Amino acid sequence: MSVSSLPELPPHAFTRIDESDDAEFYLPARMVTHIDTGAIAALGEFYAGELPTSGMLFDLMSSWVSHLPEGFENTEVIGHGMNAQELEANCALSRWFVQDLNRNPILPLNTASLDGAMCAVSVQYLQSPVDVFTEVRRCLKPQAPFIVSFSNRCFPTKAVAIWRSLDLRGQARLVALYLERAGFCDIKVRVPADGLHGGDPLIAVTGYSA
Repeated sequence: MSVSSLPELPPHAFTRIDESDDAEFYLPARMVTHIDTGAIAALGEFYAGELPTSGMLFDLMSSWVSHLPEGFENTEVIGHGMNAQELEANCALSRWFVQDLNRNPILPLNTASLDGAMCAVSVQYLQSPVDVFTEVRRCLKPQAPFIVSFSNRCFPTKAVAIWRSLDLRGQARLVALYLERAGFCDIKVRVPADGLHGGDPLIAVTGYSA
């Protein structure tokens, strides 16, 4: 874990309650969704307005669903995750790979090869988020979007300490800081679903590669 690119954060910011091997934690396949149907629909609509519908997308920290709506049939989607069974079941993915980013943040993808990227409801588990986001930026073409979305759910024992200490607004500022330190520009925080009617809230922070 590293805070070298985030010196304003405390030294323990990226520690976790459960520091056991992530590969063991993610060994069982979890064929569930981690946000409710309203937030899923809102995320799909947001993707439709922000991501290119052709070319190559990267779904960072994916699972058995990628939340892409209809209209992305001409898009190749590369998936990354921690469970091969989940990724194999994801019909949106053209190809995929398993990698523990907390051990190795270097992505096995070509520089400037991606037209867009997304990370849904998983950013809270990264212990070296700026390193990972810097790799995503390396792999994106110029002006390509990277959408990082999250809600108020998580596996608390695997979420980093700084994430657990913040409310949704603070978490949005934190993700924006990750993107800024990784070299993204034109960073925007938006709220596709507000959760006011009992559903899950959803916040999306988008940055663009230079």
